Amino acid sequence: MVAATAIVGNGSFNALVEGGRIVWLCWPRPDSGFVFGELLDAERGGTFSIEPAVPDAVDVEYLEHTNVLRTLFRGDGWAFEVIDFAPRFHRFDRWYRPTMLVRIVRPLGGEPRIVVRCRPTYDYGRTVPQCWAGSNHLQFGGLPAPLRLTTNAPLTYVQDGSPFLLTRDLHFVMTWGEPLEASLEETAEAFLVQTRDEWRRWVKSGRIPREWQPQVIRSALTLKLHQYDDTGALLAATTTSLSEAPGSGRTWDYRYCWLRDAYFTVAAFERMGFVEEMERFLLFLRNLCGDGVDELQPVYGIGGERRLEEQILTHLHGFRGDGPVRIGNQAYAQRQNDAYGEMILAISRLLLDQRFRTTEGVEGSRALVDSLVHQIERRLEEPDAGLWELRGSRQVHTFTLLAHWAGATRAADIAETLQLDGLGQRARKVAKRAEELIWQGCWDEKVGSLTQGVGLPNLDASSLLALHFGFLRGDDPRAARMVEAIATQLRLPGGLLRRYDVADDFGVPEAAFTVCSFWLAEALAMVGRREEARELFESILKGHNGLGLFAEDILVADGSQAGNFPQTYSHVGLINTAFRLSRSWE
Repeated sequence: MVAATAIVGNGSFNALVEGGRIVWLCWPRPDSGFVFGELLDAERGGTFSIEPAVPDAVDVEYLEHTNVLRTLFRGDGWAFEVIDFAPRFHRFDRWYRPTMLVRIVRPLGGEPRIVVRCRPTYDYGRTVPQCWAGSNHLQFGGLPAPLRLTTNAPLTYVQDGSPFLLTRDLHFVMTWGEPLEASLEETAEAFLVQTRDEWRRWVKSGRIPREWQPQVIRSALTLKLHQYDDTGALLAATTTSLSEAPGSGRTWDYRYCWLRDAYFTVAAFERMGFVEEMERFLLFLRNLCGDGVDELQPVYGIGGERRLEEQILTHLHGFRGDGPVRIGNQAYAQRQNDAYGEMILAISRLLLDQRFRTTEGVEGSRALVDSLVHQIERRLEEPDAGLWELRGSRQVHTFTLLAHWAGATRAADIAETLQLDGLGQRARKVAKRAEELIWQGCWDEKVGSLTQGVGLPNLDASSLLALHFGFLRGDDPRAARMVEAIATQLRLPGGLLRRYDVADDFGVPEAAFTVCSFWLAEALAMVGRREEARELFESILKGHNGLGLFAEDILVADGSQAGNFPQTYSHVGLINTAFRLSRSWE
């Protein structure tokens, strides 16, 4: 039985766990080389596994409302569990989130025999560290920083990967840089309790809808893991190079901060009442831009890095042998003009809410909005790569124009609220021109829908976001026609939605793009087709990986997930749709 893939993390790093195996762990940052990368290459990826000597039944679950994972192994007369987590809690009046993975193994019955293997690697499998044993730890050398596994398990068995009897609780603490110098058992157990309680406090501090609460809570916890606390950047996903569809060549590195994805994540955080996460990202944005901006990249490194040169690693086999494996992302050099409007929408949270008017940096945020409006004016009719990051063509995309309209409209709201007359006049003029371009160049009356771009005949699922942005109201007959047209043309067997149905740089997309299906469910609700929307939403939710997690895509052939994992975009779509469809608390 194959266990579902789980994620644990603490805002400094994330790890993926499958059936007691750490299959993905990048240190010291989420975009660093992997220490364990079995996900992309079983031979060169290294190993950190805790498994029964004789495989049998395995069940995986999170401790309720936490990012602490429990893997239960059961066999004939024996059972044991593995608890995996990354410490995260308040300590000495600040967040304690070390580069540390804690694994606790507990016998639950009988006399289980287990096998523990720990063979790290680095530099994407190109460096094999030396290993030597201390009195109660394994030390790994030849890496950029000290890597140590501190444990009360027999080191000989761990080094050799030999089976041994599990007769008592065992603790494993792997650290990068600063080793554990305190009591192993007491520290690991205390960190577990503090981390568990901190996650539960965080969940209680937010808002959730009345229905689908477990799914929304898991999605919120997943989004939280994708904020890099040190800078406030929001990662698009934890992984790189998980193919969108087998053999498609669509293997990308998503361990970076896309401004578009970040805006939607920030909006979801705000909807749930998690304002600290919103403020942290806006500080990241201001550190990128200062008080003005000439040109925004679509994507940045999580430390604000601007160059993310794409490389293909030919020495790695890829996920299930499906490559190529890429690190870096050439999208950083693309022009994707929707980012200007989306950043205005993100910043507006600080400027339109009186509670944040005294926040440090608000004055600079006003200047930044003015600068962003200026950039929209300059780029209003400029072709770009669009939100799907087309590599072989540029065009004036409908989605980009919608983002221009939404950003300029929100800038006018900011100007009115803060009595900035000059900005208000300019923003309203820009919004009006964007609206004219959309209706004149992107609306196909015969089809009854917005198309992918000015003068283009094909449809695009992103046009559904005209409802999200407020460009179309749900009671507008054109909205109902558009939703029907997109649903009819872009739906795949099983009712899920693809992005578009025309060839791009890699051919016609085969898989359903998970967030597009959520967009459709939300749009159906907004045009009054609520029962149909609920039915579709429930159908999408059944496609989770067994732990409530979603990747980027869903394969039509068998309903399995594909693409990078977990994908923040997918979980944002789930949260927004749940809020839209849920019955009122009243």
